Amino acid sequence: MILDIARLMLFPTLMAFAAASDLVSMTISNRVSLLLVAGFVVLALLSGMGVYDMLTHAGAGLTVLAMAFFCFAMGWVGGGDAKVAAAASLWFGFSHLLEYLVYASLFGGALTLLLLQFRQWPLPAALHGQPWLLRLHNKDSGVPYGIALALGALLIYPDTDWVKAVDLTRFAIH
Repeated sequence: MILDIARLMLFPTLMAFAAASDLVSMTISNRVSLLLVAGFVVLALLSGMGVYDMLTHAGAGLTVLAMAFFCFAMGWVGGGDAKVAAAASLWFGFSHLLEYLVYASLFGGALTLLLLQFRQWPLPAALHGQPWLLRLHNKDSGVPYGIALALGALLIYPDTDWVKAVDLTRFAIH
């Protein structure tokens, strides 16, 4: 039962935290990525995932890490975003990787367009006391891409083996 709750809650909670953190501070702590990696390892071992499957998941994470750090080096994404994308990809493996990257890209594009529009409007005086909102409204700020990464991840996660392994009928209220 605890293993099932961990499968259902750990990854979504950490991704939601990454999105919220990026929204309010434009940073994602390394701890989030480390917890995602550690959580994957622990749950993979407790779930009986085979070595081959663990290695293919690691391959997916490392592939995205390499791609994301190229994007970071080009100034297209932040370092926290790159690490969270790689850690999330570890959970998806290659079986859901393309789907995740497509959704994260689509959400990222939509988020960017929304922010560009938002930054064109004057910020109401009543909101000037909110440092996170001022930072988000600043035309020189980046895009909190962790939001897009989390949305893409949360959309894909229910279709993964992590969730499919849980007997959800045990959690139903009768």
